[in-house]
Amino acid sequence: MSTPSLVEIGSLITRTPGVCGGRPRITGTGVSVRRVVVWYKLGFAPEEIADRIGHLSLAQAHAALAYYHANRETIEADLAAEAAEADRLEHEYTAAHKPA
Repeated sequence: MSTPSLVEIGSLITRTPGVCGGRPRITGTGVSVRRVVVWYKLGFAPEEIADRIGHLSLAQAHAALAYYHANRETIEADLAAEAAEADRLEHEYTAAHKPA
C-alpha cells in the first residue's frame, strides 16, 4: 500500500506578477483569493465554493479563506479600492450618458 503524498499548506497560495494582477491566487489556477472571498462573503460555505468553481478542491478553498483571515486588512482594503473604482467608473459613465 502506498503512502499518499502530503501537501504543504504554504504551497497552496502563490503570487505571480502579471497573473491576477499580482494578487494572491490558488497555486496552479487563475483563481484569486479575492474571488473565493467574494463567494464566502455572499454566504457560500467552502464546500459550495469548491463545487461552484469546479476545478478547486476543498483544501484549496479552505487555503484561500485561511489566507484571507490571516491577511484580512490587506484584502479588505483591496476589495474596498476595487468597489470605489467601480463606483467612480459607474458615476463617470452615468454622467457622460445623461440626457441633455
